[in-house]
Amino acid sequence: MIVGDLGRGEFDKRLAGPGLRVRFGPFNIRIGSPLDAFAGVAHQLYAPYPLVEENALIDFHVRIASPRGLRRWVRRQACFSLDGQSPFAPYTIEHAFPAVEWGINWCIATRAHHLLMLHSAVVERDGLAMLFPASPGDGKSTLCTALVHSGWRLLSDEFGLIRPEDGLLLPLPRLIPLKNESIEVIRRFRPEALIGPAFYNTRKGTVAHVRPPVDSVQRAAETARPRWFVFPRWIAHSPLDLQPMSKSQAFLMVASNAFNYEVLDETAYRLVAQMVAQSDCYSLCYSDLDEALAALDELSRSSRDE
Repeated sequence: MIVGDLGRGEFDKRLAGPGLRVRFGPFNIRIGSPLDAFAGVAHQLYAPYPLVEENALIDFHVRIASPRGLRRWVRRQACFSLDGQSPFAPYTIEHAFPAVEWGINWCIATRAHHLLMLHSAVVERDGLAMLFPASPGDGKSTLCTALVHSGWRLLSDEFGLIRPEDGLLLPLPRLIPLKNESIEVIRRFRPEALIGPAFYNTRKGTVAHVRPPVDSVQRAAETARPRWFVFPRWIAHSPLDLQPMSKSQAFLMVASNAFNYEVLDETAYRLVAQMVAQSDCYSLCYSDLDEALAALDELSRSSRDE
């Protein structure tokens, strides 16, 4: 059963009551909220995600609701909480949905230390994964969205989750948050992409969330093997430049883009070294999405033919 099987009335009832139990990749999350500002968007964008059985263990219990006390009457706000504790300052109630999305990412980044977590977008084709470790503003979300609407499968826009026992990547195909100019870029580039409402003046500017293709959500149990590391950088009016990168430089950049490299210590070193050794590594500068996608498609074809 998936979220989309619930009518709006039942959906709102679960949210406001015991919570909506949803599976995102390897994580079971219970989401609670009495807020219409959250429920309306969540009902649409979470539709293809599977519901979790009642007897299944829950990894994170999260909630978005108005604060208690006098504050709720002074200003309409929304507080994100994990296990009853609020780690962040209140958001405006209009930003309840992006607050939950950011909050869930925070939960994973700070708690899921049984996995190595890279700050990276990840896409897959034919069982082989292409990873895009990058800093904010480098265009990884825009590039990732374009790829998964052009024949690649989304593993994640935010997390490269590596299982220590075998070095395989676990899918976490959650919503892709686009920011500012990237929203209209994708609307023009792939009009068929399902993009939620734009949230203005958030802590990260204007944000809108892209729902992954249903196929990516349905195949969330299918792991992938690392095959390419591509370090992207979007530069306005830049000609396409895809260049091989040395393994030593790639290792340093992958390690520096890990959420929990220091926590896992020797295990992280072993995993990163193994992934880099078995992967081709490149830097990518681009400004035109069509050119970038064509170059990455050719890269994947030529590598498989070797």
